[in-house]
Amino acid sequence: MKYIVILGDGMADEPLEELGGKTPLEYASTPNMDRMAQEGASGMLKTIPDGYEAGSDIANMSVLGYAPEKYYTGRGPLEALSMGVQLAPDDVAYRCNLVTIDENIMADFAAGHISSAEGAELFDSLQREIPDILFQAGVSYRNLLVIHGGKGAASTPPHDIVGQRIPPFLPKGGDAEILIQCMETSREAFTSHPVNKARMKVGRRPANRIWPWSGGHKPAFPLFAEKYRKKGGMISAVDLLNGIARCAGMEVITVPGATGYLDTDYAAKARYALDAIRHLDFLYLHIEAPDEAGHLGSIDEKVKAIEQVDEIVGTILNNFDGIVAVLPDHPTPIRVKTHTRDPVPFVVRGKGKDKMESFSEKTACLGGFGTKNAVDFLKFLFE
Repeated sequence: MKYIVILGDGMADEPLEELGGKTPLEYASTPNMDRMAQEGASGMLKTIPDGYEAGSDIANMSVLGYAPEKYYTGRGPLEALSMGVQLAPDDVAYRCNLVTIDENIMADFAAGHISSAEGAELFDSLQREIPDILFQAGVSYRNLLVIHGGKGAASTPPHDIVGQRIPPFLPKGGDAEILIQCMETSREAFTSHPVNKARMKVGRRPANRIWPWSGGHKPAFPLFAEKYRKKGGMISAVDLLNGIARCAGMEVITVPGATGYLDTDYAAKARYALDAIRHLDFLYLHIEAPDEAGHLGSIDEKVKAIEQVDEIVGTILNNFDGIVAVLPDHPTPIRVKTHTRDPVPFVVRGKGKDKMESFSEKTACLGGFGTKNAVDFLKFLFE
């Protein structure tokens, strides 16, 4: 038997007055997920363990069966693995956003979704200013900062503080002084940088600061093949997910045109998934766009992103005979524009039926699978 998990990042939400009291998942046209509910069975999944923040790192590790209590060290080192950055035992790697700060307020956690090329230019200039710290450019606003011999620091994800003053959320702890100095140096280096001059000239937000967060040392996971006796693969446009996969020894499949946003080539992701599952036993197909729309607070974009996920689901269902599961990793409600800890709905085709007519947060609560812990999800799926 072969298995595909389709993960719509941040797809779950809350009922919205603008949608007549429906969630975006209920409101969107999702005939293929609804078909799964009709032909399969559904339930709810607790993806965030008690005591942990509702992050995509924690949630996706849990869904893949890697208990954060045992294996989580931080988001930064997972993204470093995806970028091919070799970490020494005493290195501390931080996820490092390019952000827009306006009068000491977090105006945009993604700096207007700056391009990767623009971000690389900014990071090159910062590397010249601070040669003792490693600044690794990544995809768009998602980048990396590594402190050799680091001590770690507590920091707040920038997407959690949009519209708020930043002083209470600056890094605290062993590396705080270094990180804050790097942030200040980035302000000085970026303000007059040609990249930002060009962006502001056409009315786009400048990337005028870095924001390091979720640092940690290199983690060590049990290999996916040894844990489950199956060959697993990952398709994602996000370094975090690819880093988790590399740490678990899973195959990472790169899809041309996959951006992590609404402009992703969704058809290509489906084609590559169907091709990959020919030689794999298990594929984790991650789609970032619903989460990005949730962080932006855009109802229209979130509905559209969910409908794009549904098109991928349809292609998989029509061309794959194995077991298929669809779920979010966490909610990213439009109301709060960040992640929440609530359990998420899931639906599975190929493991029984419970005769639901549609797939949503509301119907999954009544599903035959009940509520499960995410760390047990793949074990349940493979049984």
